[in-house]
Amino acid sequence: MATNTHIPVRSARRCIVRSALSKLCLVTAAATATSSALALFGTLQAGPQLAKASGTSGTHAVSGQSFGYPIKPFNREHLIRANLGDPRMQFAGPPTMSTLLHGRGTFSFHQGVDIASTPGTAVYPVADGTVTVVSREWIRVSSGGGRAFEYWHIHPLVRTGQNVTARQTVLGRINAPSNHVHLTEYEDGRVVNPLVRGRLTPYHDSSRPTVRAISLRRAGSGPALFPNFVRGSVEIVADAEDMPTHSSRVDWYGPTTPALVTWQVRTMSGRVVVPRRVAFDSRTTLPQDSAFWSVYARGTYQNQTVFGRHYSYRERGNYLFKVAPNFDTRQLRDGVYNLTVSATDARGNSGSQTISFTVHNRAGWR
Repeated sequence: MATNTHIPVRSARRCIVRSALSKLCLVTAAATATSSALALFGTLQAGPQLAKASGTSGTHAVSGQSFGYPIKPFNREHLIRANLGDPRMQFAGPPTMSTLLHGRGTFSFHQGVDIASTPGTAVYPVADGTVTVVSREWIRVSSGGGRAFEYWHIHPLVRTGQNVTARQTVLGRINAPSNHVHLTEYEDGRVVNPLVRGRLTPYHDSSRPTVRAISLRRAGSGPALFPNFVRGSVEIVADAEDMPTHSSRVDWYGPTTPALVTWQVRTMSGRVVVPRRVAFDSRTTLPQDSAFWSVYARGTYQNQTVFGRHYSYRERGNYLFKVAPNFDTRQLRDGVYNLTVSATDARGNSGSQTISFTVHNRAGWR
């Protein structure tokens, strides 16, 4: 298949089921042209939006909650090709910079992890439970104690109310051309991260997230400012990403998002003037989708982004985080400072970048 494929429109309406009680309807033809992309990456939502912005304390490890993979072999690690919190995006406009920076569409946080496999692969429950929801391409299993799991992009083979057994009951088989099963884990109604220690096992992550660039710009997708002369209120944006730990059996090219993005400001002598602050944290749960553009900055796009009829086949994503949406430089004395942004994955691997910038709020050089 060639890159930048155009997908024919077959319908003017597509509804993505979010839960038994909630539906997200994509009504425009531009959105419906993305059925192939949705199959590859998953629906924009997996389950109800009950998650609240996460805290930052604790080790984020869990005990007594571990489970294996939903596909065979259960005790062998499979490639995780998408993380909790990755952007899920469908732009309504054409593939232009104007659409990327200002266009409308449907934007949400990825509500689980994508486990790479092949179409037709049997999917099993990771924990015993009862099937509570069955739709055309996903099911939910409640496992008691406030725990539940959803399995997406499968052809269901079970019915509502059926009791299922981990590693024994076939819930369904992976649909083509998804090439993955999406797994969402809930605790007490909120989405949680399956990749923290003590949940999905075995899993390891040997790659270090990268902060590729840091920029200061005026709020609202303005151009980057010259860091040698910064004044007033600015928006700090960081380009940060992680790469899945590769499996020798599966090829995947696109980046994922780090689980934690933090920042701080120091003087040139090393004195901290803005202590470490958290910009994004998916180690415990996720914000509401309404906060999407408070977390991500314009210019963000996911792997193989869809712009109307245009499907960017095998094009990597780009993740820009609003590290500080409204940073008032007037809280600092005029002078030179170091800004450090760090990105950390769910297993503690970390990378960072530091840039210098000059605050000049005194009169002159307007």
